[in-house]
Amino acid sequence: MPKFLLNNLNMIEVIHVNKSFDNNPVLKDVSATFQPGQTNMIIGKSGSGKTVLMKCIIGLHTVDSGKILLNGQNLTEMTFQEVKILRQKVGMLFQGSALFDSATVLENVLYPLEMFSSMSKAEQIERASFCLHRVSIDPKAFGLYPSEISGGMQKRVAIARAISMNPLYLFCDEPNSGLDPQTSLIIDQLIHEITEEFKITTVINSHDMNSVMEIGDNIIFIEKGEKSWQGHRSEIFDTGNKALEDFVFASDLYKKVKLSHSLLDK
Repeated sequence: MPKFLLNNLNMIEVIHVNKSFDNNPVLKDVSATFQPGQTNMIIGKSGSGKTVLMKCIIGLHTVDSGKILLNGQNLTEMTFQEVKILRQKVGMLFQGSALFDSATVLENVLYPLEMFSSMSKAEQIERASFCLHRVSIDPKAFGLYPSEISGGMQKRVAIARAISMNPLYLFCDEPNSGLDPQTSLIIDQLIHEITEEFKITTVINSHDMNSVMEIGDNIIFIEKGEKSWQGHRSEIFDTGNKALEDFVFASDLYKKVKLSHSLLDK
């Protein structure tokens, strides 16, 4: 039986991973850990390699060298059957929510349960309703279509669908893309709460500094294909890493936050 079905830790370890495309190195000897029950964030400039790193962890890209371990089992050495089982334990939250336009809210959440679970229809509906309730979707909206609800509600429905199979791992690609600041904060807090509540290993690909500073339990900064820094959001003011500081404090707001932090330390 695969180890990831037996071990409750669900840690992801990336060990000396290299990945190139057409002989152009994109990831260079990257090593990082992604902890369960934490919001693990991959940040970096466009083209830094952060999206490729996430796709390697998911298994959408094969690595040229190195290891990606899920509870100690190397993803690249898993059998087809093990990978199939693992993918049923992975939740995905896509940048644009990726809801089915022709399906209702409830039908969207039911989809993975119908495809992959052995539940009865009644159990599927019960589970889907629970997930929608957990993300604060009113039952009156269960029969609505994505075009009939707001962007924030669409994102919450997408989260409900992502957790419907009770995943060990949750991958989020720019979850706040296209949302206003207030809704973004709500989505951030929801992802963080669900991560802690269900002890999911959540990996978020983001360039949203508000999200980083709000929920970044474990932050991995990728610079030109290399891991340049890893740590908690509370440590980000004092890294001494110029590339990270230039990235994080690019906006006037965070420059002021950085200055205030420096003055308090004096």
